[in-house]
Amino acid sequence: MFTHRRRSRKTRRAVLFGISAAVVGAGAIVTPQAFAGTLPGFGRDGTRAGFFGFGNRNGSGSGAAADSGGDCSDVQLVFARGTGEPQGLGIVGRPLAQALASELPDQSVSSFAVVYAAASNQRSAGPGATNMSQHIAEVAADCPQTRFVIGGYSQGASVTDIAIGIRNAGTAGEAIPENLNDRVAAVVVFGNPLGLRRQTIAQNSPEFGPKAKEFCNTGDPVCGGGNNFAAHLAYPRNGSVQEAAEFAAGKLG
Repeated sequence: MFTHRRRSRKTRRAVLFGISAAVVGAGAIVTPQAFAGTLPGFGRDGTRAGFFGFGNRNGSGSGAAADSGGDCSDVQLVFARGTGEPQGLGIVGRPLAQALASELPDQSVSSFAVVYAAASNQRSAGPGATNMSQHIAEVAADCPQTRFVIGGYSQGASVTDIAIGIRNAGTAGEAIPENLNDRVAAVVVFGNPLGLRRQTIAQNSPEFGPKAKEFCNTGDPVCGGGNNFAAHLAYPRNGSVQEAAEFAAGKLG
């Protein structure tokens, strides 16, 4: 947590933007919760209730009518929120769920918010990956026709990295079973801390790289080593979410 020092440029910048951050390892991990209330259309808890059926606070819900398989949907978005956000899809996942449903008007789309602590020490990413992987395995068994779009924001991107088999030095978790890799149609991540190691999903995963898209804003300290904390909070409103939805819809065919 930044502390106040009169002559600290970094501190003045943090106070100016109203950001709470934890310095972990190679870079500053921004807490999206500090900005949630300032994003147009979003509440302090980072949610935007009542559209396209994504009104549940835990982030789960259906973006369209369920198909003939009962609770099974054609597509499910499995998304991990960022550090410090309350349980749910978060400030990036919720508009992504809406955009994905809009891009797939002829398919039923549901969503699942990965259940994990999203703690500032970043070590909760491993347990989050385990929850993501186990959930996908359970749904895949119950719904043999459902395909998945997976992803995350900030620490949630680390959750996704681990779930697709990319090792993280600070934490460990279960990966998606290899026999289900083909059921994952697309991977979309925003502000991925993997970028601080100058690495990408494509470099680390021959299996998932071709169906992955990563977003890292210029100046984002979490993925690009910059010092513009506002850049890390801009993904919901700078076109990245819509681009991610279009990419995922294209992979779903």
